Amino acid sequence: MSRPLIITDCDEVLLHMVSPFRDWLDETQGVDFIMQGADFANALRWKESGEPLAPAEIWEKLGGFFDTEMHRQTPIDGAIKGITTLREHADVVVLTNLTDERRDNRARQLADHGLVVEVFTNQGPKGPALQKIIEDHGASRAIFIDDLPQHHHSASETVPHVRRLHLCGEPMIAPHINCAHEAGHAHARIDCWHEALPWLLGQLDHQPDEEKP
Repeated sequence: MSRPLIITDCDEVLLHMVSPFRDWLDETQGVDFIMQGADFANALRWKESGEPLAPAEIWEKLGGFFDTEMHRQTPIDGAIKGITTLREHADVVVLTNLTDERRDNRARQLADHGLVVEVFTNQGPKGPALQKIIEDHGASRAIFIDDLPQHHHSASETVPHVRRLHLCGEPMIAPHINCAHEAGHAHARIDCWHEALPWLLGQLDHQPDEEKP
């Protein structure tokens, strides 16, 4: 039997993203980042006018951050140790929603933090990408970790046999993110790696089935 495969997101699962993004916006871009509820689109506002950034301006800022500021990102507490422990029992890859040209920078970034792993980039829902990764690895058992509920929804529809953990390790936004477990799209919601690791280890022997959570 093949080793289990763990497919994990990066931002807010392995590395903080929103908090260093907020600091960079404040320090250099003349933009305030204030989360009120789950409305990311209205969280970015020009300091001078108080007006929200247009969607194209938000994407421009996000692109600028990932092009020049990834060194600001630091590991989520317990994430590096958790992945290192999991790799003793399973193969681990990263599936990140960055554009393809940023894949190598993401891989180098993770290596700088001690994680030399295969990195896959994706745009949009992650279910189809998960399916291809699992098929290419020939994995009969798989676990998916992500911080965004829409990706668990996509995974639950495309690869329902995959065990799914909703984990957002950034306290700044975790309370504002809808719970994929409550929605029936993830098998658990655990936002702390110290608590998530025992759950993940326990899932490695789970035999795949086609049941929803």
